[in-house]
Amino acid sequence: MFGRGARRSDNSKYYEVLGVSKNSSQDELKKAYRKSAIKNHPDKGGDPEKFKELAQAYEVLSDPEKRELYDQYGEDALKEGMGGGGGHNPFDIFESFFGGAFGGGGSFRGSRKKKGEDVVHTLRVSLEDLYNGTTKKLSLSRNILCPKCKGKGSKSGASGRCYGCQGTGMRVTTRQIAPGMIQQMQHVCSECRGSGEVITERDRCPQCKGNKITQEKKVLEVNVEKGMLHGQKIVFNAEADEAPDTITGNVIFVLQQKSHSKFRRKSDDLYVEHNLSLTEALCGFQFVLTHLDGRQLQIKSSPGEVIKPDQYKAINDEGMPHYGRPFIKGRLYIHFNVEFPESGFLSPEKCRALEAILPPRLGKRSSDIELGKCEETTMHNVNMEEEMRHEEQRHPRQEAYDTDDEIDANLHSLGCNQQ
Repeated sequence: MFGRGARRSDNSKYYEVLGVSKNSSQDELKKAYRKSAIKNHPDKGGDPEKFKELAQAYEVLSDPEKRELYDQYGEDALKEGMGGGGGHNPFDIFESFFGGAFGGGGSFRGSRKKKGEDVVHTLRVSLEDLYNGTTKKLSLSRNILCPKCKGKGSKSGASGRCYGCQGTGMRVTTRQIAPGMIQQMQHVCSECRGSGEVITERDRCPQCKGNKITQEKKVLEVNVEKGMLHGQKIVFNAEADEAPDTITGNVIFVLQQKSHSKFRRKSDDLYVEHNLSLTEALCGFQFVLTHLDGRQLQIKSSPGEVIKPDQYKAINDEGMPHYGRPFIKGRLYIHFNVEFPESGFLSPEKCRALEAILPPRLGKRSSDIELGKCEETTMHNVNMEEEMRHEEQRHPRQEAYDTDDEIDANLHSLGCNQQ
């Protein structure tokens, strides 16, 4: 009895995998497979091995002849070739079962396509480029689907199923980490490198050697439009690396504005610094400013106008073009710095002559009697930043008390020490 039982292999496993009884109907098999296959589909985060077992069980039990053979002789009979079984790609079984659609419409194989990565490049541009607009030609290398085999990797256009992973592209290994504890790990199949397919040496494409992709050099014309901003992106759709069953990513150029020796940009406005002598600030000035497009702008003060130190003046419509509407421009701001002459420049005679021209002094002139009662002082030049830094080094700040209780405690301690 034991010998006969040992020769008979298991004939209940497939029913247990689908979760049905041995006398279940074809409709019950379909319903059970549909529910479990969707739940365990790898694209939905399911277990690839479980998905494979479901397909194998349904393939056998849905065929009356294979089911009868399985019920009579068990799984070993199918493996030994008495009717075959379990030799199809589980994804093909799934696709044929659902009529080529999955998840509410569309091709199942199409839905398995993943999105390729975008390629990001930094493009350094000058302020002149952003003001006038420019076109830059850049040569890039990228992967493309082999034009000879159209990304199939084989001469015939066909490929075989990888037996190492049964076409799933993933393999699951288990190891015992402790008595009664098993760890299951999933990794990319080393035989097919995750493609789920293998190509024979004789059938490999001579151009790509079965890799399905080749290298291509392409020149992209990057159009930098007037008024574009630092950090703005210029996108070339589907120009990144191509790969089989993958939606090609984009090539993205990120603009990086270089610093300018004269102009400073803030949004659509431009700023420029200009130094005036005291004579120019009081008596008037005129100079020529070369703009970013090469135009010569005449900048001059109005008759009788006095320019004060740190004063700003604005010129409308001479700033940056507005992106998308380049005929609209911002303002050009001029920041004036007034340079005073050095001490000793004026003799006493010139000072008296200048004082007769300039507005009167603000302070009241003191009499000789009042001055006789005063103490004389001497002023000297200082650099306030250095003075503050030295003061900080001589007298570092003491930490403040955290609470009122700490202040009271310290005051009490001080009082006790004085007694």
